Amino acid sequence: MATKPKIAICWLGGCGGCDEAVVDLNEAVLQVADAVEFVLWPVAMDFKYHHVEGMKDKEIALSIINGHVRNCDHEEVARLLRQKSQLILAFGACACFGGTPGLANFTTKEDIFNWVYRDAPTVVNPKGNYPQPKCKVDGKELTLPEFYGQVYALSQIIDVDYYLPGCPPPPDLIASAVNAVLAGKLPPRGSTLAPHKALCDTCERNKTKPPRIALKDIKRIHEVEANPDTCFLAQGILCLGPATRSGCGDVCMKINIPCRGCFGPVEGVKDAGSKFISALASMLDVEDERQVRELVDKLDDLAGYLYRFSAPVSTLVRKRV
Repeated sequence: MATKPKIAICWLGGCGGCDEAVVDLNEAVLQVADAVEFVLWPVAMDFKYHHVEGMKDKEIALSIINGHVRNCDHEEVARLLRQKSQLILAFGACACFGGTPGLANFTTKEDIFNWVYRDAPTVVNPKGNYPQPKCKVDGKELTLPEFYGQVYALSQIIDVDYYLPGCPPPPDLIASAVNAVLAGKLPPRGSTLAPHKALCDTCERNKTKPPRIALKDIKRIHEVEANPDTCFLAQGILCLGPATRSGCGDVCMKINIPCRGCFGPVEGVKDAGSKFISALASMLDVEDERQVRELVDKLDDLAGYLYRFSAPVSTLVRKRV
């Protein structure tokens, strides 16, 4: 009997939604389970890291890794799976770009610790204790993973073969990616296993977009009652669809929420935020620089809005200190 390809699924730093997305394959998960041998999936099965450490290098056909890297434990697991795997799939926005936790790069490690363990209104910490990588209790040494100074995307720590974005990735693209691996029908390494078009090109609202959008005002979705059938940008509501890759299934638009960028930049674009700024500048219908500034100043957190999922891999990367 032919040996089944070995598959590992692992969650680093993240919310767990990507593992839930795999479960959302429903009965297709059982078909995958028949075709492969799972050797690591901590959220679903009782495997230990030492089982992986005992395997030969490249013995795992595919490791599907979701979540960002924020501490030394995340990095250690990522490097172990890279050593033992033929292919690494960065799975979800956190692994591909750093995800929403990457917004923490706009502050410092010290500021985060001060808020969480000292300054937040609900904190009671009279001794001023802070987590330490090593400490001694009753003569015994205890350890915690080292908390890094910034959030990293997976590719900033190890070599990644393929990318599947989304928060989380939709079931149809997950199934296509796994089937492509099993069939050996993969695109060149480094490819993103999602459509190459911008979301605007596939959005149902695109047919309501005028030939040229002329914005005299900028709104956030919570400030207005949006028309559920009309292009958000045509309504003056910020939507990152022009600078975001399609493939999500338009799930946000279907519940009347504009695109927030979880699929990352379109093919050939490195920085989705600056790409959208360029697009936005061409849409503003204002007379002078003062009016431009008034519109932009209406956005309380422009960097946070444009880089909600991608700050660690953007040109900004992190706060400079």
